[in-house]
Amino acid sequence: MVIVSINARNRHERADTVLVVPLTTSVHKNAPTHVFLPAGETGLQSDSAARAEDITVVRKQSLIEPRGRLRQISDRRVCELASKVNLAMGCAPTQNIV
Repeated sequence: MVIVSINARNRHERADTVLVVPLTTSVHKNAPTHVFLPAGETGLQSDSAARAEDITVVRKQSLIEPRGRLRQISDRRVCELASKVNLAMGCAPTQNIV
């Protein structure tokens, strides 16, 4: 999973959840609400896809220590995920009409 909530929220002592997007190794590169993440970018053993349509919250106490070193995906990727969440909610990108 990719934690997508902002660090201020993640680290706040009274916030007991984090906002996450789950990953899958069933990669469908043309799925409109998925973001393809190659193994080299995530540090995982396989390519994966973030499933923006399944955004959810996870209780911090449910998180376990990672087996390996965590990698941080770029802000650009997080923003790409945010746009896919909007798409999953039916909020199409706005176009400037001239």
